[in-house]
Order: sequence, then C-alpha cells, then structure tokens
Amino acid sequence: MKEIVVISGKGGTGKTSITASFACLGINDIVVADCDVDAADLHLLLQPNVLEQNDFYSGFIANIAPEKCTQCGICKNICRFDAIKETANNFYVDELDCEGCGYCEKVCPTQAIQMKSNNVGQLYISTTKHKQNMVHAKLGIAAENSGKLVAEVKKKAREIAEKEGKNIILVDGSPGIGCPVISSLSGAHYVVLVTEPSKSGFHDLQRVYELVKKFKIKAGCIINKFDINPEYTQTIKAYLIAENIELLNVVPYNESFTKAMIQGKCIVEYDDGKVKEIIKESFEKIKHLI
Repeated sequence: MKEIVVISGKGGTGKTSITASFACLGINDIVVADCDVDAADLHLLLQPNVLEQNDFYSGFIANIAPEKCTQCGICKNICRFDAIKETANNFYVDELDCEGCGYCEKVCPTQAIQMKSNNVGQLYISTTKHKQNMVHAKLGIAAENSGKLVAEVKKKAREIAEKEGKNIILVDGSPGIGCPVISSLSGAHYVVLVTEPSKSGFHDLQRVYELVKKFKIKAGCIINKFDINPEYTQTIKAYLIAENIELLNVVPYNESFTKAMIQGKCIVEYDDGKVKEIIKESFEKIKHLI
C-alpha cells in the first residue's frame, strides 16, 4: 500500500481539482483521504455519501460549576489567557480563549472547576459518487489540533485500505507548511507538488519543498496554468532540475476547470480533450514512480 500526498505551497493552484481527478482515474484501487481539515472542499467534487460520523476530541476546556463557585476570583487572576470572565452574578469560561492548561482547576479552593474533553471537529467515513471509500473531516471554528485530526483521518484511511485490499491512499493535503501539512506528510511514499507560474507560486513551492526534504520523500511537480507566465514556468523548471524533483507535467490554463467545479465535477469528468489526457498521463507516471 502506497500513500500519495498532493500539496501546494499556496491556495488556488488547482491542487484539489487535480486530486479529485486522480481519484476519478483510480476508482477501483484508491481510498481517498481529505486532510485539508481547516477548509475541506474535496467533497464538493467527489460528493460523498456519509456512512459514519464521529466527534473528534482533543485537548481540554475548563468548565465552572456555578453552584460551587464562591466568586473568590483566584482563577481569573491566575489565568494567563484571560479566558475566565466575570459578570455581576458569576464567573464563566470563554471557550475560544481557554488553552486547556488546567491551572485554574488546581488552584480553585472549592473544586468548582473541572476540565472537560474538547470537541474540536467531526470525522466522516463516506463513499464517493464513484463508490470509493473516503475519509474526511471538519475542524470546528477557531479549534486547534488540526494536526491530530489529520493523523486520525490518515489512520482511518489506512485501516480501510488494508481491510479492502486497496493499493493506494490518495491524500489531499492543506496548502502551506503548517501542522496539518506536516501530519499529512508523515508516512507518505510520494508527494505531488502542485504550483503555478507566479512569484508567490514559486516562492511557496520552494518553501513547501524545504519541508518535504526534511521527510526525505520523493516528490514530483505539476505546473498548472503554465502558459500564463512562461518566464516563471522556466524558472520553476530550472528549480525542479536543481532539486532533482520530477516534472510530472505542465497543464495549460483552461476555463473548463472552473466550469467543471460549477457542475460539481472534476476536470477529467467534464473535459474529453487535451487537459484530461495530461492529467491521465500525470497519474500514470505517478503510479509508475511509486
């Protein structure tokens, strides 16, 4: 079983559209894992039918029992995060500010404060419109621990792949280089970098590949919309050669990407022309490389 992780240094490069296309091309041999838990949108193209939904708990939140609270103010004074608020009648915890350190619980003289498990999101096990298994998740508003939620998504995807005898786990990672990306890369066998020929696109490609190198994972790159800026396309190609990154393919700018998304389709479902062949060729090359 191999894990292919598709990431980009920045948003808007077409990463998710290309990931959805790979999923469509590998229907019978793939388990899909959407690890962009902060802003998941792969489901918009794969239209999963949710079979199982579970709350995901990580960390703790303080909770004050009003009937036990004497309003002494000790907890409020020692809270470094200013999470404990005071009204005319009681003290309460602002959950968005609470970091779950537990110090207030320890200093409360009447044991009015308890730490409760924090529900930070939901994890879903689904089947896509192509009848593929898909694991995805949604992080709660202002919730943290996205890296842990990504790890749980990947764990469930591996379990399903082993049970179903699938050879590939296809991971749609988050843009950038934060915790969810780091968690997405853990255990991966191959990384697909999706970039665009712009100053920010090239800068963020360099930045994300520095992270990939620390994991010592082989990587290939797809330059999307390569023809909108030929100069930067050549700059990126030179960088790929210097870093020994496989150039998987270049994809021309095509309004069909947007038209397909409007209809809830990936590009290989919508387009029967050159772009579909390029994406198909890229996917075959990736399978050969792994």
